[in-house]
Amino acid sequence: MCKLCWTSLTAAILVIAFVGYKIMYPTAITPSADGRMAIELTAGERDLVLTEMRDFLISVQTITEAVTTEDMAMAAKAARKVGTAAQGAVPLSLVSKLPNEFKKLGFDTHQQFDQIGLDAEQLGDGSQALKQLSTIMRNCISCHAGYKLVAVPEK
Repeated sequence: MCKLCWTSLTAAILVIAFVGYKIMYPTAITPSADGRMAIELTAGERDLVLTEMRDFLISVQTITEAVTTEDMAMAAKAARKVGTAAQGAVPLSLVSKLPNEFKKLGFDTHQQFDQIGLDAEQLGDGSQALKQLSTIMRNCISCHAGYKLVAVPEK
């Protein structure tokens, strides 16, 4: 009986190690001619990442508009829409294909939007929101300068 327990435990550890390795060291990345790293995704995965990026941009525009009209409730709502809660829509199979730096930028961007939402509600300071958006835009620029998404056929 104990031998079965040890075998099961060993198998579970190996599976966890393999999944961890696939997440930490993705293989779907190649250098591209324009100097950026090409992240190879299926068409559906690529569409999901691009949709998330467009949602970031829509929120940036909405927050900027909210600041100009002094509607910090609207700014908070727009920020929260793309905060960390939005990360739940990304499947683990996709996350495992993304390079670590790309993931760090994405996670940081979601967290920064959460902070804008919190600060917009608590502080109500439009200039603070604009400063925070400036920091978020640095993440966007860094990501777009370093990576491009390439659709590849499903295997």
